[in-house]
Amino acid sequence: MIKSMNIAWWVQRWAELTPDKPAIIFEEQAISYQALCKRADRTSCWLQSIGIEKGDRVAVMLNNCPEFLDLFLACSRLGAIFVPINFRITSMELDYFIKNCRPRLFVHGQGFFDVLNALDLESYLPPMMVAGVGKAGFNQRTFDFIEETKKFEGKRAFLTRSLGPSNPEEPQVIMYTSGTTGKPKGAVLTHRKTFFNCLNADIFFKLHFSDIMLIFLPLFHSGGLFIQAAPTFYKGATIVLHKKFNPLLVYRDIEKYRVTKFLGVPTVYRELLKVDPEKRSDITSLRVLAGGGEKLTGDLIKQCAEAGLAFRQIMGQTETSILLWASEDDPLKKPGTVGRPVFHAEVSILDDRGKPAKPGEVGEIVVRGSIMMKEYWQDPVKTEETIKNGFLRTGDLARMDEDGFFYLVGRAGDMYISGGENVYPAEVEKILKQHPEIEDVAVKGTEDETWGETGHAFVILSPGASLTKKEVIAMCHGKLAKYKWPQKVTFKSEFPRTSLGKVRKGKLF
Repeated sequence: MIKSMNIAWWVQRWAELTPDKPAIIFEEQAISYQALCKRADRTSCWLQSIGIEKGDRVAVMLNNCPEFLDLFLACSRLGAIFVPINFRITSMELDYFIKNCRPRLFVHGQGFFDVLNALDLESYLPPMMVAGVGKAGFNQRTFDFIEETKKFEGKRAFLTRSLGPSNPEEPQVIMYTSGTTGKPKGAVLTHRKTFFNCLNADIFFKLHFSDIMLIFLPLFHSGGLFIQAAPTFYKGATIVLHKKFNPLLVYRDIEKYRVTKFLGVPTVYRELLKVDPEKRSDITSLRVLAGGGEKLTGDLIKQCAEAGLAFRQIMGQTETSILLWASEDDPLKKPGTVGRPVFHAEVSILDDRGKPAKPGEVGEIVVRGSIMMKEYWQDPVKTEETIKNGFLRTGDLARMDEDGFFYLVGRAGDMYISGGENVYPAEVEKILKQHPEIEDVAVKGTEDETWGETGHAFVILSPGASLTKKEVIAMCHGKLAKYKWPQKVTFKSEFPRTSLGKVRKGKLF
């Protein structure tokens, strides 16, 4: 293994060079690089003691906490594949993830019993071990993660080429992203990909050893884990980690810890602007702020700049992390732009014939290089559809001007983003169509002041049916994460369609 491409080695090197420097500050408790390295060591030893080997999957469903990062580092050290799970999902969705990636170990927090109790975690085949992080509520067959790892204090894992990562192209993480067919896909991300993502983030954030990075976005997403946490460890800087987003706490800790950088989705910035100016703390320490994840408006950019929260924009996806970025001034010079390609990637626009689009022509954004995912886990068909001739097809339609700035036109797959979460209409439509009184349904993203975009369901009822709008939305309960639920319902007698019978969603309103 080329150690320079392994995040566990970065932490070990900083532990040797600056052992007392804070790596993580969580709930006002500092964890030094030396302490973090020891935590990763004892977690690695425990994983080996229960039989976790290179290539095994370790699924983790936790709120933001140091234990999440302990497991991420330990898996990277051993060559096990880390699988972060969105804690907002339902039991049905979790069941699919487990059956798809077949983890040897599933680690969860104590706050998710409502989702977990609907599943028999001991019944999966192949057998899956279960560990809990917390103080109460776990059954006798569940490992107590904190107590078990304490037994290996001061010990280090035994590694060889066959007992640890030996090639940077080996899988490091499986990160799930919904598909346009409604079936979630597991993007397989390698150690090399993480390394080059860190190099891109280093340039984008202007990272420095002295930086204080505030992370409140969930670590199960690319934004929190690969755009913030991993690059911060790469530079030997410090993370201030929040369990979840709280605007008052964000303002407090910016002043308290002299935070220099953070990343937020537009919903975050809207909430920060809502805080009474008298309740906002001193934010003069901030140097670079980033915004991305959903549609950005000129008004929001302007309001944030006036409030001292001027941010630079990023665009990317789970399969690639950051693809494009725009400086704080770019939207003023180039209204509507999503920026230019990151340094360590080849990003371009191809037309319908697969040829480079000319300036002003609309085509699909594609990417080639070390920031690409390796494949979709156990889905060769989707992999082949997505990666063609060495290029990863993003599904995003855009045009480029003479200066190389990209402008989004639309999404080839109808995806919309609500509060930073990807939502694919096909997944929602599949659930709603199961109701016997619904003849047909089409879901489309619509602008929302709070969440950026939310779902709008257009429904054709079966003859004689009398469903209410509330009853339509209730169909999603227990079957879809709440952020995927449509917030609006409109009943229609028919849909506008193409000559091939496909719904023309652009004419639904």
